[in-house]
Amino acid sequence: MPADLNDYFKKRGSSGGGNRQNFEPPMFMKDLGKKAGLIYAIIALIVIIIIAKPFVVINSGEVGIKATMGKFDPTPMQPGFHMFIPFVQKVIVVDTKVRIINYATTEDAGEAIKQGSGIGRKQSISVLDERGLPVSIDITVQYRLNPTNAPQTIASWGLSWEDKIINPVVRDVVRAVAGQYSAEALPTNRNTIAAQIEEGMRSKMESQPNMPAELLTVQLREIILPPKIKEQIERVQVARQEAERAKYEVIRANQEALKKAALAEGTAQAKIIEARGEADAIKIQADANAYANIEIAKSINKQLLELRQIEVQGKFNEALRDNKDAKLFLTPGGAVPNIWVDSKDPKINSSIADQ
Repeated sequence: MPADLNDYFKKRGSSGGGNRQNFEPPMFMKDLGKKAGLIYAIIALIVIIIIAKPFVVINSGEVGIKATMGKFDPTPMQPGFHMFIPFVQKVIVVDTKVRIINYATTEDAGEAIKQGSGIGRKQSISVLDERGLPVSIDITVQYRLNPTNAPQTIASWGLSWEDKIINPVVRDVVRAVAGQYSAEALPTNRNTIAAQIEEGMRSKMESQPNMPAELLTVQLREIILPPKIKEQIERVQVARQEAERAKYEVIRANQEALKKAALAEGTAQAKIIEARGEADAIKIQADANAYANIEIAKSINKQLLELRQIEVQGKFNEALRDNKDAKLFLTPGGAVPNIWVDSKDPKINSSIADQ
């Protein structure tokens, strides 16, 4: 126990009078003076530990870079709890999650990444086309720090590695690609330009020593043209639409004309086919009649004529038997003559035509 405390207890015991016994402090307080140095040392050590904080907790999406006397350890520290020697070593925790930079017209450009949100905003990329006309391009780039080579990247580029690697690469590639086109051709070749920009960025990022960052995606959002060029493009588009409309009308008129011509040709062909069919039918009928006449003529002979004469003579005799006063007229001509019987009795009057 400290001397002042012992003196305090002794004085307090002696001041009470002769009848009072001397006050003795407790045993643990007597030993406290002997251990005071050790207690002070422990308290000092606790304070130093609290102030120095010789440990670090690394979260997911982060890696730690241990520096011993200013020299970086090439192997990054993975997420978890880690101890280090204060004042001799220090640990730099860096973010390896996906980061985004939006290149657009904005007043707070560059503030978001500094605030740790992982999204940065920078001014639109100014580009000169192949004729020297100014054009602005808005683009979004997604990337992340390569965790495997994070110590080498921080050692070479520092904690502001994004402004030294990502931003220059993006601007250089965009200007190189867009500068190959005229301002009027940029909107029409948007997809090709976007593919060329992403390919150029990826190639440059991978060619960096130790490949410090991984490029994930590149999105071409907008191409901002000068007002005069924009108006000119709009006029060209309107004229093109009118030309397309006129072309469509011409094609439509041609189709209608071809349709009418096809219908007329079809009608004419139908009439021709119909007339040809009728002519063929008449010819066939005439050929059939001629053939029939020829066959009939071939069938008439002397015996047939004599038979027909006998038949007519029989009918003649029958007519005289029925009407003895009848007048007979013979009409010459043909193979068998026609016989007309003129009777005074109208009921008996008849005409016999030889078949």
